[in-house]
Amino acid sequence: MNKRNLDLHGFVPDTADVALLLIDVINDMDFPEADDLLKAALPMAHKIKALKKYCREQKIPAVYLNDNFGVWRSDFKTVLQHCLSAESKGREIVELLHPDDNDYFVLKPKHSGFFSTTLGVLLDHLQCHTLIVTGVAGNICVLFTANDAYMRDFKLLVPSDCIASNTEEENHHALMQMQKVLKADIATSEELIQQGKLSPRSDVAQDPLEGS
Repeated sequence: MNKRNLDLHGFVPDTADVALLLIDVINDMDFPEADDLLKAALPMAHKIKALKKYCREQKIPAVYLNDNFGVWRSDFKTVLQHCLSAESKGREIVELLHPDDNDYFVLKPKHSGFFSTTLGVLLDHLQCHTLIVTGVAGNICVLFTANDAYMRDFKLLVPSDCIASNTEEENHHALMQMQKVLKADIATSEELIQQGKLSPRSDVAQDPLEGS
């Protein structure tokens, strides 16, 4: 077996068995159903902000998965600036969930964060096995990403208060699908924290050379 690279050309310094995914939260909400989604997305954003703060304290890295709005020349900074503009309906959410300098980001061309992106490579170098999946829309991009993660044998935590869809019914249906089919834990973010499910693993095998 080839020796594993120490990092991905220096750009992936973290090693983490858990990663927080933030799906399409950097969003201008410029689509017909945006007003309906915003009603649920704003409370969701406050919950994600608190969850991200906790994850940062636990050294759980954050990965932003974002549409590039169909412009293949765009980059994440351009998308961020656009969504922070005065014309952006999603500005308040973006201000709440503004990325930190040490966060990761992946631009995606389709619904799933795994489809034709570098997400799999990033998670491999992080040595990640569990994903905390958050964002919008719960019944579309969140569900597609969770489905692809499940097929790649990731354990899924989908905090029920950290995803939002156009309607409460659609969001509930998506959560039920992820719980039943993808074996996701859909407890609230507060419950996941209280239950210790976001704490660093205690069952990581010790390096036999460590301390020798």
